Amino acid sequence: MSQETGTVIVISSHVVRGSVGNRGAVFALETLGHQVWALPTIVLPWHPGHGRSTRLTFGEADFDKAIDDLIGAPWIGEVKAVLTGYFGDAAQVRSVARLIAALRERDPDIFYLCDPVMGDLGGLYVPEATAEAIRDNLLPLASLATPNRYELAWLAGASLDDNTAIMDAALSLGPSRMLVTSAVAMMAGGTGNLYLSGRHALLAEHRAIEKPPNGLGDLLAAVFLSRLMSGIDDEKALQLATASVYEVLARAVKRGSDELTLASDASSLSTPMAMVQMRRLIHPAQRRKG
Repeated sequence: MSQETGTVIVISSHVVRGSVGNRGAVFALETLGHQVWALPTIVLPWHPGHGRSTRLTFGEADFDKAIDDLIGAPWIGEVKAVLTGYFGDAAQVRSVARLIAALRERDPDIFYLCDPVMGDLGGLYVPEATAEAIRDNLLPLASLATPNRYELAWLAGASLDDNTAIMDAALSLGPSRMLVTSAVAMMAGGTGNLYLSGRHALLAEHRAIEKPPNGLGDLLAAVFLSRLMSGIDDEKALQLATASVYEVLARAVKRGSDELTLASDASSLSTPMAMVQMRRLIHPAQRRKG
């Protein structure tokens, strides 16, 4: 894949105010040089964490027809990757699975990043039917999945109290690569992103920041995808993506902002300066073999 020529389809929520969902992912990808096709799954005035607002939705048939339009678009050959995030309902998930299958009929090398946006520490915040549809229809198609630890726990049906348990859960689900956010940090007062490819894992850690603005997972998925598409190795891609997101977060918090301030911090996406601690982890079963 080439960063200069690879178009990315991004399918997630859209907010009028803020930097979550498509707003954050599209900005990051375009800043890093990609052409982007953006399809919203729902439209909200702002993130629900800021309070109630009107939820604009699409009829199932209309969303499905839009997917048909994309499949038949004369420019569909431009697309080299797909990134999905939040879905409004289970029917949208099935429609997008059909899109990915059609894209791969044309080009088996299409890269699909599934960010299963469905829950957090408090549990699921989407209907269980939507979460099940993501698990059953999209995860099997994913080149890479990027759940947070709590989403992974739900997907795997297991409690994930340490990084070995996270590795076991990731291996049980099937995508060949997985990036798990909110992993168990080894540094005091830290948080980590745990990237798994087989039984080998990389842990990227930085200092945890209390009460962060929303949208970090959306941003990390987009930046990590871009770095992988640029052709650099996985470890460098993880280090750069983690540094970018941490730097954007730290700067937004320093400003006292309740949202990520991406327009002010675009340089953090392209040339991050933040320090990230990188560690190589090995699954205990692999260690015993050695």
